[in-house]
Amino acid sequence: MRTKLVVAVLVLLAAICATVGIVSHLAMNNYLTAQLDRNLHEVASRAFGPNGPPPKLSTGTIVVPRLSITEPNPLDTRGQRPGTLRAVFIPGSPSSSSVVQDDGSAVALTASDLQKVHGVVPSGQTAELTLSTGTYRLLSTPASSSTGVELVTGFPTSERDSILNSLAWTTASVSLAGLALIGLVGTIIVRRSLRPLDELSAVATTVATLPLDSGEAAIKVRIPPMASAPGTEIGDVGVAFNNMLDHLTRSFAARHASEIKVRQFVADASHELRTPLTSIRGYTELVLLSEKLTPSGTSALRRVDSESRRMSALVEDLLLLARLDEGQRGDPDSVDLTDLLMETTQDSKVAAPDHSFSLQLPVEPVMVFAVESEVRQILINVLSNASKHTAAGTRINVSLTAHEGLAELAIEDNGQGIPQEFLENLFTRFSRADPARTSGNGDNSSGLGLAIVEALTHANQGTITAESTAGATRFTITLPIHVPTH
Repeated sequence: MRTKLVVAVLVLLAAICATVGIVSHLAMNNYLTAQLDRNLHEVASRAFGPNGPPPKLSTGTIVVPRLSITEPNPLDTRGQRPGTLRAVFIPGSPSSSSVVQDDGSAVALTASDLQKVHGVVPSGQTAELTLSTGTYRLLSTPASSSTGVELVTGFPTSERDSILNSLAWTTASVSLAGLALIGLVGTIIVRRSLRPLDELSAVATTVATLPLDSGEAAIKVRIPPMASAPGTEIGDVGVAFNNMLDHLTRSFAARHASEIKVRQFVADASHELRTPLTSIRGYTELVLLSEKLTPSGTSALRRVDSESRRMSALVEDLLLLARLDEGQRGDPDSVDLTDLLMETTQDSKVAAPDHSFSLQLPVEPVMVFAVESEVRQILINVLSNASKHTAAGTRINVSLTAHEGLAELAIEDNGQGIPQEFLENLFTRFSRADPARTSGNGDNSSGLGLAIVEALTHANQGTITAESTAGATRFTITLPIHVPTH
C-alpha cells in the first residue's frame, strides 16, 4: 500500500508538471513569436523610405503604395542585427538578397533558398520557413500592385528556439528533481503515517500463533496506545482491534472456567462411581457363585456383570483423562519401544485371533523417553481400535522406524476405512464413527479410546495423525528418541 500511495502521488505530480511545462512552453512560444513578428513589421516598415511605414488594414495586411529600391536601399545592412534576411524580387530583373553576418557583412542567399523565399505569399502575415542556414520567420510585403516589386524580410528563430529549449530543459530538470525529492520525502511520510499498521499486523500475527484451541491461552498482546488513538482511521481500527481482543479474552476465560467445572465434575463423578460399581460387580459375582438361579436369572446377572465392567472401564478412562488434564503423570524414563511393541502386538493377536497381524521392526532397539505405562496404553488402544472396528480377516500391519531423532510407529489396516467427514473429529472425546467401520457386532466403545491416545501422545511430546481411504487406514505416531547423556 505504501508503494501504491507513493506511486499514485508521483504520477499525479508528474501529470501536473507535464501540464505546467506544456502550457509554459506554448505561452512562451506564442510570446516570443509575437515579439518576433512585431520586430519584423517594424523592420519592414522602415525599408519604405521617408514616407514611413505603410498603413495596416484591420486584417493586418500592409498596403505599400510605393517602394524606392535605391533611396533608401532595402538591402543596406547597416544598423541591422546579425541574422536579418532581406530579399527583393523585381519582375524582369535578377533577385537580390542579403543575410547579415555577425561581423556586419552580408552574404546572398543560395538559389534554392531564394526560390523558397519567393514562395512566401505577400499577404502581410508572417510565415516560418526552413532554409539552408536555419529556420526563419519571414514577412513578404509588396511595393505596389502595378510594378510587382516584392520585399521579403526575415529574422532567424534560433534565439526563440534556444529560449524554448532552455525552458524545456529547465522545466524537465526541475520537475525530475522535484519528483525525486517528493518521492523520497513522501516515502518517509507515508511510512511514518502507516507505521501503526505494522504494529497492528505484528499483533495480529502474534495472536494467530497463540494456542487458542487449548482454552487456557490468555491474549495479553494489545495494539500500542500510539497506534490505537481514536480520531484517525488507523487509530479507530486499533481501538476496534483491542476491543475485539478484550472480548475474546473474556470469552476464552469464561469457556475455560466452564471446561474446568465440567472436568472437575467428571472427575468427581468418576471417583464417586468407582465404589458403587465395584460393589455391583462384587455382589454380582457372589450371587453367581453362591446361589442357584434359573437360566434366565443367570443370564441377567451375567449381563449386569458385563455392563458394570464396561462402566468401570469407562470410569477409569474418564479418571485417566482427568489426571492428564490436571498434569498428574508418572515420571518419564528410557523405554524400549521395540520390546513394548512386540508385547502389545502379541497380546492383540490373542485378543483378535480372526485378524492377521504383521510386525516390522528395525534391527537395533529404538529407545524413547516417555512414561512406559502411557506408551503401552497408546499401543493397546490403537491396536484394539484397528481390530474392533474392522471385519474378521482384516490384515493389520505394524511397523517401526527411526530417523531424524524421532521414532515413527505406523499401524495400518485394509478395513472399510473411516468416513472423511469423521476424520476431523476422530480424536474428540465421545466421538464415534458410523457403523461403516465396525466389526459387524455393534460398536460398544465409549468414544474415549483415541482421545486418550492423543492426550497421552501429546503428554509424551509426540504426535499422532490418521489417514484413511476406502480399504486403507493408517495411524502414525511419532515419539522423540531418547539420547543418553554422559
